[in-house]
Amino acid sequence: MTRSIEQGASRIQGSTHLLHFLVRLPRPMETVWPALATAEGLAAWFTPADVLEPRLGGAVTLRDVGSGRVTAWDVERIAEYTVESGGRLRFHLERAGEEGSTLRFTHEFRGERESEQRWRARFERLIENVSRR
Repeated sequence: MTRSIEQGASRIQGSTHLLHFLVRLPRPMETVWPALATAEGLAAWFTPADVLEPRLGGAVTLRDVGSGRVTAWDVERIAEYTVESGGRLRFHLERAGEEGSTLRFTHEFRGERESEQRWRARFERLIENVSRR
């Protein structure tokens, strides 16, 4: 499965870390979107969303990550959550043929809390989760 997950870039700008991943998913965007943009979907592979108002400016609380706002929202394409202490998490879906999709992921954060290995493991769970649908 790991060949479906590509590391785009990992860099530090001042005290801000940026992680980028490109994840190839075996299902169309319409099937993948709920895994990125609903409380149930996020809980299945990433973390429970105790609060998720699915709209621009909506409240979001990601357990063990933080509380904040939905800072970008384009249905079936872009979900971005900016949370205190957790930084900015951006999920950008693109169509990849008739049956697949590509996720361009960016995590912008401060500190050493996250790692590429943790995100890679999460994305493997995401691929497994959407493959069962």
